[in-house]
Amino acid sequence: MTFSLFDHDAPHGEASRLVAFSSNRLDRRSEHRTETELGDALKDPATRYFAISKGRLAMRVDGNAPDGLLKADDLALMQPRNADAVLIGWDEAGVARIAMPVGIEPDDLPEPFKAIDTRSVYRQALMDEEALGAYAQGTSLVSWALANRHCGGCGEPMTPEAGGYRRRCKGCGHTVFPRTDPVAIMLTIDEASDRCLLGRSPHFPPGMYSCLAGFIEPGETMEDAVRRETMEESGIKVGRVRYHASQPWPMPHSLMIGVYAEAQSLKITRDTAELEDCRWFDRSETEAMLASSLGEADASAPPPGAIAHRLMRDWLDWRR
Repeated sequence: MTFSLFDHDAPHGEASRLVAFSSNRLDRRSEHRTETELGDALKDPATRYFAISKGRLAMRVDGNAPDGLLKADDLALMQPRNADAVLIGWDEAGVARIAMPVGIEPDDLPEPFKAIDTRSVYRQALMDEEALGAYAQGTSLVSWALANRHCGGCGEPMTPEAGGYRRRCKGCGHTVFPRTDPVAIMLTIDEASDRCLLGRSPHFPPGMYSCLAGFIEPGETMEDAVRRETMEESGIKVGRVRYHASQPWPMPHSLMIGVYAEAQSLKITRDTAELEDCRWFDRSETEAMLASSLGEADASAPPPGAIAHRLMRDWLDWRR
């Protein structure tokens, strides 16, 4: 009988633990998210901050390991916007963590601080996995808060509540909560020929191919989104869909839902507006892509930590 990953256990019990941004260990204490708790944390000299300037993290870069968890004295140099601060949780020692937007421009940060974009923080491993996970939470919430400073209904200012986790309109009382945009990302498998389907966006670095992906639309299951997006982008019909892992993706606030999709057709008809190329890759090609760094091979994969990399790696490692 031909092996099918749709019928066998995955290589890992919880593959989500193996992707970037997934190791947040803060105690969120949602029942303690109040303006009083936030105020107390802002007064506590032990509190540590993620300072975010125009979507970039202010990090201390002084010859030692880069540090993205700043003290109140550091923050005072950056025009902190306390009204938009978000209390994201407490560490194991009970020390509060706050995500704080700052008014200073990224290029105007004083020495020894530098503003580093989220993608670079992750790809260059500038923070440990737990701090990176907490930062993903913080920067996503700050992005949401800054996008909701005024009511979408009447235009009046919104007042933060629940430690920054809720915003209420001063005029009409309309309340908004943090959003997470679900994205289906799929590795489509031709099991008869032992190949996987990968595409290349014109926005990717040279030579990089990745899994197809798309936003899940209102009124749509994850499985149907996988089938629709795969058909729209590649012309490939999908049958069975198997969930594998998920990944917070703080650019700005998505949740990547990684799955395997069973190909029921093979002829590719790519969406030329979305994809520069789309093709099947066999096992040896996929292995070489995962092993190569960008620019070292004709084709390369997303870096380790990306859920696309995890999907490709685990397809190769599935016990047969």
